[in-house]
Parts: sequence; structure tokens; C-alpha cells
Amino acid sequence: MISLREIEDARERIKGSAIRTPLIRLNVDDAPAQIYLKLENLQPIGSFKIRGAANAIAQMSPETLAKGVVTASAGNMAQGVAFAARRLGIPCTVIAPETAPQTKIDAIERLGGRVIKAPFDDWWRAFQERAFPGVEGAFVHAFDDPAVMAGNGTIALEIIEDLPDVDAIIVPWGGGGLACGIAAGMRELKPNCKIFAAEVSTAAPLGPSLKAGSPQTVEFQPTFVDGIGAKTVFLSMLELAQKLLDGSLVATLDQVAAALRLIATRNRVIAEGAAATAVATALVGKAGAGKIVCIVSGGNIDFNKLCEILTM
Repeated sequence: MISLREIEDARERIKGSAIRTPLIRLNVDDAPAQIYLKLENLQPIGSFKIRGAANAIAQMSPETLAKGVVTASAGNMAQGVAFAARRLGIPCTVIAPETAPQTKIDAIERLGGRVIKAPFDDWWRAFQERAFPGVEGAFVHAFDDPAVMAGNGTIALEIIEDLPDVDAIIVPWGGGGLACGIAAGMRELKPNCKIFAAEVSTAAPLGPSLKAGSPQTVEFQPTFVDGIGAKTVFLSMLELAQKLLDGSLVATLDQVAAALRLIATRNRVIAEGAAATAVATALVGKAGAGKIVCIVSGGNIDFNKLCEILTM
């Protein structure tokens, strides 16, 4: 379990890398709740991932970092690790799934990262083994790492400072590092605040895993919601979720697309599919009433896909 002290220490470490992002009200009057948007899409890499990556790498020794860093990511964590690596002048290698959008691949390469595309199962194995054949470097895990989760948890500090009477927080669930990091902080800051994971129906293993009490495998369908979703969950992350979260809320692809359009038209905010998933669940009332914060986890959506969704 990540402590509040570790999260507070992480906030000091990541100053100069991550910014304090705004918390704004979603401009919708007829929603079932007062919905707020935590705009992590405004981070320098367009995603919250810079927080965890910067905190993890800041705690590694020069000797550990001598051969560079490696991560497995669909795009956003890769950008966070590449951003931190470039600041340190060390090489970065990214293992990406073959389904990763070209927009995110291009962004990784702009930051100096070397991308190796792999079949989904090989990519997922890199998460499990924390390594990839033939690639050297210190592995930075995208979610199952206390330092990464502590960095992500700094979002909780900002939310409680900006909206002390928050009733619930909805967090996109990819591997669980964002949800569990934020929840760990909130359990000490405001224990009665509900924390929900948000999943998309085409790749939602957390809900059935929580129900069964063990990791479950579900059918995975690649979609424009590419920042979250997998075939299963890590046992370690499920165990944290069981202690920290109040459940998983699932949105359909149509609901996510509608939320993405609403965020763009009402608040002029560009959100990627994962971020819109959290908002979608709030808009249909799955998190209840009151003041609800949705984590807009990133804005790195392919512009062609964004235009297609906006004109649907």
C-alpha cells in the first residue's frame, strides 16, 4: 500500500517535470451529478503518465540508469519515460503493441524513444517479466510499481486542495496504477470519498475479477479507446483494487464517443478515449450524485479518429 508520505515526497521529486493541472466543471446542466474534469491531458506529454515515470526514474541511481530505460506501453507511459530519459540524456526503448496508434508512436520518437512493436501477447509478457529479449536497460513498469503509483497519487493531493468536498472520483483503469495511486492518497485524505475504476465494455477485466476475487480473462477488442483495457488484470493490482476501490463502472463504446464529443463541444477539451470513459460513466449516473471528479487521463488521440468521432 502506498502511503500519503510517499505521495507527498513524490510531489517534490516531480516538480519541474509534471505540472499542477486544472480542475474545471463540465459545462453540462442536466447531468445526474456535478461533474468536474481533472485535466491531465494538459501535461507536457498530454498524459498523467509523466507523474509516475518522473518519480520512478528520479529514484534510480546513475549506475542503474547507465544503460538507459525500458518500458512496455501503448503510448502514454512510453512518452512519460522518454520525456524523463531525454532530460537525463539517457536512451529509452519502448515495447509497444502492434495495435498502438501511430500518433502515439510518432510522439515517442519525437521525444527520442526507440520503439519496438510486438504482438499483443509478447507485449503483455514484457509487463509480466519486466524485460524484453535482446533489450538492455532499467525497466520502468507502467503501473505495478510503488514509485509509479506514488507519482500518480499526487493527483489526489491536488483534487483535495481544489475540491475538499468531493464525493467521488472516477479513474480510467488500464493496469491500475493510476486508480490505485489516487485511491491510496484519498483513503488517508478523505476516507469517505468513493473511488471508482472506469472500463470500456470492449476490454473490461476488472469488474469480473473483483466479483470472482481472482484475475479473470475477457475477450479483448482493440478500439479507439487504446489507453485502457486488457485481457486480464495483474493479481497484485487486483489485490490493491479490492482494498482501495469501490468498484468498476463500465461504459459502452457509443457512450464513450458521446462523452468525447460532449467534452470537446462544451469545454473545448481534447480527450482520448480512456479519459472520456470516466466521463461517460458519470454522465449516465453510474457513480451517483454529488460532486464527482473524472480524471481526464490524457489527450493523445489520433486526430483522424477524433474528427471521425466528432462528426458522427
